[in-house]
Amino acid sequence: MSQAEVPATDPSVYSAFQDQWSSLPTTTKGWIGRAREVAEVLSQDAAQRDQENKSPRAELLGPKKYGGAAQPWDIGYMAIREVAKADGSIGMLLGYHFLWSTTADIVGTAEQTDRTHELIISNNYFVGGAVNPRDSDLKITSDGDQIVFNGAKFFNTGGVVSDLTVLEGVLEGTGQHIFAVVETRQPGIQFAHNWYNIGRRLAESGGKKIDNVRAPWTDALSWDSFTKEPIQDVLVFRNFYLGIAIGALEFAAKYTTTSTRPWPFGGDNKESATDEFYILERYGNFFTHLRATEALADRAGDQLSALYERHAADHSALTAEKRGEVAEWIASVKAVTTDVGLSVTNGVFEVTGARATSLKVGLDRLWRGIRTHTLHDPVAYENRELRRYVLLHELPTPTWYT
Repeated sequence: MSQAEVPATDPSVYSAFQDQWSSLPTTTKGWIGRAREVAEVLSQDAAQRDQENKSPRAELLGPKKYGGAAQPWDIGYMAIREVAKADGSIGMLLGYHFLWSTTADIVGTAEQTDRTHELIISNNYFVGGAVNPRDSDLKITSDGDQIVFNGAKFFNTGGVVSDLTVLEGVLEGTGQHIFAVVETRQPGIQFAHNWYNIGRRLAESGGKKIDNVRAPWTDALSWDSFTKEPIQDVLVFRNFYLGIAIGALEFAAKYTTTSTRPWPFGGDNKESATDEFYILERYGNFFTHLRATEALADRAGDQLSALYERHAADHSALTAEKRGEVAEWIASVKAVTTDVGLSVTNGVFEVTGARATSLKVGLDRLWRGIRTHTLHDPVAYENRELRRYVLLHELPTPTWYT
């Protein structure tokens, strides 16, 4: 199936909002408000778009000098969460866009970081990524002043609808990884359009083939283009888990108050489902756990934002101890959001009733979304890391997933 033949959402559906959102918010409160407005629009047909599995074809972080909002990461996390309440797939794509568009900040030089921000923000580009560190399936060769990518990626995120793609591979003859940002729309990048998983159906996370894709050595992030030698965030995930879970609670509450019928054989029959004790108890339990999880996520976001700012000002400020402390905040958020997210998105069926399992209602998409993505890096290993940190005071070893 060619790219033109792949089913996609119609951008004209959202054309009415182009003028409404043409100006950028100027405050933190304004950005969170904008995220909520976007979520409200997405919520209207989220279930239908999920069932149709269409490509979602129909920015917030970044330096002000190029038109960005210069907001800290904790505000970005809140925006991801707000959007994910309505549509987890789009919340995920927004989160990955933030992640990929700041790749140069983490693994690039100051010059590469500045150049990448200007390219993305000035052109209002959306960024996808093909980075899967578990597989050495993308090879890089050096050809004069260029690097050449060849191979395939089993997963990519948002690539089909992106303007730019972050590629990652291993340089031939070494074990060294190279990241580079390349244009997505070129013959050498071919998408498999094979993302038919149970959840995150609009995240466009299928495979892609990379055939002779070139980038200048100057775009090899944190590599010296003359010596050809290297120069020596996952809270995104946790916040869209949390957003999905909060969205599930809000969606279920509306359904319960309008459609759930009371159980007539309980011995203490009520006229309304909202008067039944077990329903009230379950909603209260869900709400308290989500509120606690949200507070934990915000605290971890504050910790990471502060560390990020110190690192940007002085790279030597990022010690192993400081990094390890923040890594454990993030691991804690992952463990809690995974457990609470799965509990809430599964448990809401108990308080909405059998009719809520109808595909027309679309409540299933919320559980499927969290269930699918939380398997990418098993939470059991986060729990093991946290236990060794608490008991033995061991700092976590940096990996691709911390």
